[in-house]
Amino acid sequence: MAKPATGNPFSPAEARAALHALQQPALFLHMTSDWPVRDWSVDRLAVSLGDDVIRFRLGRTDETNGPLFETQCAYIEASLAQFLRWTSGHSDADVGPFADYPFSEYWAYADYKYIAHLFQEMPSKFQDVRWSDFGFEGRDGRASTLWIGSQGANTPCHLDSYGFNLVLQVQGRKRWHLFPPGDTASMYPTRIPYEESSVFSQVDVLRPDPGRFPAFTAARPHRVTLLPGQVLYVPRHWWHYVESLDPVTVSVNTWVELDVDDEARVGEAVTKAVVCALKAAPSHDNDDTWLNPTEDEVATHEENMQCLNLAVQACACQQTTKTKPSEAPTPIGAPFGPHLILVPCDPCDHAVGAGGMGSGGVQNKRAKPSEPPTERPTGPYPFQARRHTEDVPEQGRAQGAGHVPITTNDLLDCLVHPDVIAQVARLLLEKRRRTPHSGLAQ
Repeated sequence: MAKPATGNPFSPAEARAALHALQQPALFLHMTSDWPVRDWSVDRLAVSLGDDVIRFRLGRTDETNGPLFETQCAYIEASLAQFLRWTSGHSDADVGPFADYPFSEYWAYADYKYIAHLFQEMPSKFQDVRWSDFGFEGRDGRASTLWIGSQGANTPCHLDSYGFNLVLQVQGRKRWHLFPPGDTASMYPTRIPYEESSVFSQVDVLRPDPGRFPAFTAARPHRVTLLPGQVLYVPRHWWHYVESLDPVTVSVNTWVELDVDDEARVGEAVTKAVVCALKAAPSHDNDDTWLNPTEDEVATHEENMQCLNLAVQACACQQTTKTKPSEAPTPIGAPFGPHLILVPCDPCDHAVGAGGMGSGGVQNKRAKPSEPPTERPTGPYPFQARRHTEDVPEQGRAQGAGHVPITTNDLLDCLVHPDVIAQVARLLLEKRRRTPHSGLAQ
């Protein structure tokens, strides 16, 4: 294969074809050496952003045998300069709100920060990110998010409902624990806390409790330490837990949409309608913090039904305008070698460097955006920009020619279908057997 003129090991067309061919996580090496974003160290970002504050999520470093969900974290607004002084061991007024959180006891994460929002006054920064090298022409920082964390900062294990993920490591190292979609039953999925497009795992993948989650022993972890300059491909519906290994880490990612996302949005709309209806109902066992901080408010039932109708319409339209087979990219075998390496299914630890596989350690030890969700560009949160009633066309205009609106009764007929109820009953009984003393209600 001839080396592309850019100096990258793959041309944009070759990289995109490889992504279509891949069936499991993989690392792209030597694809970002000329990307200006490679210079986005926290020190330089602190200079660029000055006194601008961003939202940090803080969690305790104490080891537990349960995941630390975002609803259990503390949140502060601080500048990157204050964050840097805090990570350097300072505890005086110069660290601002970090002063209330000893560095030895807490980690901090500025996660899901949309570059389009952070640098809206410096749009030239958008061109520093060049996903076009992977065959996605025009995709740059405007469709990317920035992640800045301290050692121990982590994202709870979850899967994303939409698209696939490309992640560039800029500074420091991050440890990725990935599990295939076929392991979902072993991951003990939950939608509480509720966040659109994220299905969380109840398992602490670093310190699992085999008594509570025995099926997790059958899970097949794929582990890798992501190094600066490397790009990780996370396929659709792969579970992942991510932790920062170094004192300061910086990553940039983009979610790439897929045709199948339209059908997934219908499922997400159903999930949202059900969760909001049940969790918003007054009850003595409904007093938990069930809404993730990334969700700005509880949507009304009318809004949720409008979103469901829009999702069904979009799915129907997409099915009538699918790419013709002759226009689809031709599948090829992925060109594995020194520039493209599969993340192995292996319980042992691995780090991948420029020369191939090497040893790497795991250190034991996700405030999503400070910007409103309605400002998010295309990504894994498609309904959030349509949440408010004024953003949704009135029922009579929204349906389109020939579309029969889906009603609450239609939704209920599907949810209480005997096949669905039988599956729900089976899952409830299985959950009861797993936690016999908790009960379903007190």
